[in-house]
Amino acid sequence: MEVAQETLTPPEQKHSVEFSGSEALLEALMIEGVDTIFGYPGGAIMPIYDALYDYKEKLNHILVRHEQGGIHAGQGYARTSGKVGVVFATSGPGATNLVTGLADAQIDSTPLVCITGQVFAHLLGTDAFQETDVINITTPVTKWNYQVTDATEIPEVIAKAFYIAKSGRPGPVLIDITKNAQIQKFDYKGYTKCDHIRSYRPKPIVRPQYIKEAAELINQAKKPFIIWGQGVILGSAEQEFKAFVEKSGIPSAWTILGAGAIPTDHPLNVGMLGMHGNYGPNVLTNECDVLIAIGMRFDDRVTGRLDKYAKQAKVIHLDIDPAEIDKNVKSTVPVWGDCKETLPLLTALVEQKAHTEWVKLFNEYTQKEYDAVIHEELNPTSPEMTMGEVIKQLNELTKGDAVIVTDVGQHQMVACRYATLNKTRSNVTSGGLGTMGFALPAAIGAKFGAQERDVIAIIGDGGFQMTLQELGTIMQTGIDVKIIILNNKFLGMVRQWQELFNERRYSFVDIQSPDFVAVAAAYGIAGKMIDDRKDLPSALKQMMENKGSFLLEVMVTKENNVFPMVPQGCSVAEIRLK
Repeated sequence: MEVAQETLTPPEQKHSVEFSGSEALLEALMIEGVDTIFGYPGGAIMPIYDALYDYKEKLNHILVRHEQGGIHAGQGYARTSGKVGVVFATSGPGATNLVTGLADAQIDSTPLVCITGQVFAHLLGTDAFQETDVINITTPVTKWNYQVTDATEIPEVIAKAFYIAKSGRPGPVLIDITKNAQIQKFDYKGYTKCDHIRSYRPKPIVRPQYIKEAAELINQAKKPFIIWGQGVILGSAEQEFKAFVEKSGIPSAWTILGAGAIPTDHPLNVGMLGMHGNYGPNVLTNECDVLIAIGMRFDDRVTGRLDKYAKQAKVIHLDIDPAEIDKNVKSTVPVWGDCKETLPLLTALVEQKAHTEWVKLFNEYTQKEYDAVIHEELNPTSPEMTMGEVIKQLNELTKGDAVIVTDVGQHQMVACRYATLNKTRSNVTSGGLGTMGFALPAAIGAKFGAQERDVIAIIGDGGFQMTLQELGTIMQTGIDVKIIILNNKFLGMVRQWQELFNERRYSFVDIQSPDFVAVAAAYGIAGKMIDDRKDLPSALKQMMENKGSFLLEVMVTKENNVFPMVPQGCSVAEIRLK
């Protein structure tokens, strides 16, 4: 292992001191700028927690109620703060409870460093109590993992972990530390931050020829179309992206993880892509002549049938991860590199244009969608409330400045479609893995990562019951998170598919729920349930003005469907309005 030498030694730290492995770990976290840790103690990680007792004033540890809650909280923290989320868990079941969150973070490129305790090194492979082979279990769902059996390795390994987690395309890293390495004393000589690893190139070399070729295609295009993803946000390239969009005059649409990179109401922001995206961006993907993809990976929920996806277009793909280019959609011009670096180079070469007629066509499709779908969803005439009208009225209170954390299901698609987002890092959701139970713990982490902002979790009645124990974390920390449960008494997205594609054979989607307000009250959290439209404005206002967390349960219509929709196996141009 070779790392660059950039030793950062705190002024109060002696040149050499005897530290335990646990103390060396905590010193490393402080030098890396960690301020919050989400975790749950146990036998194999107990020495680290014992050392943490003396660091309580320097490192804020949040005791979650389940390790999955801890890692989702770490994800939420990373997504709003832009920093690396840090999670502690013990061995065996503690470590395996992290796997769902690791998979979620891996596919959504979320930077995490997870520290797991492990049995003593001499017990490895003996099926000792609470021993699991966490390295082999987590290899497919981490960017890097490593098992430490000697305390002297800890400073260098932790430095490498943080560098890998946050550099290039971010992702989760897991470091498994045996109990003997946590206890072992050694001669600690300071901490060396890592900024280089031999054979690891986080950012590919930018090739000016490809930038030039891309600009030429864009300048010749009659119907260019930009689709952007979370890479713009991960690269902190929002301003560079906005400059490129405005100079080129190209209509631009987003994947759900890219939402918020430019404001919702920007005149060139034409909406959301994908299975439940907006009508125009989906249909017109198959009419554009140049498709410019920026920091997105052509996920199947965005492309629909690949053999019918944008076959008429020349494709320019900007991405920091060379493995994503040509993986699903063949590019005409691949632009490797960090979009914070490549976008200004491209902007300098593109011509100032307006594409007025082309943008007007998107607007016409938007109006068609509004008339067929959006108007009724946001202004329903039915006696029962819709999810869309809840989001509409919430927008009026937040003015688009809140962090919106969504779980997975119909409410997720509705919130992503209709929430107003004026700021970057405002949309926190489980994109690639689609993890139910994500929102409540992620909202807790999101609030710790952006304490000055309102954080609102929008959750379905099914997903909420997967991690509702994290209400205990809210109770103990006193964190201020607003929770909206959109309750349709169904596992709504599965029910929608069963209605449309399985002849309404509703197989095990009718879910019963407890009294959510009473459950919240048991945790000392204020709450309210409403089932009448006339109570919605005042209830939302009460929630937002409440000092501290608040749970609002809104009973919505049971069998409402999310449209538009691209049926599975269809082209994006075959999107259905009804």
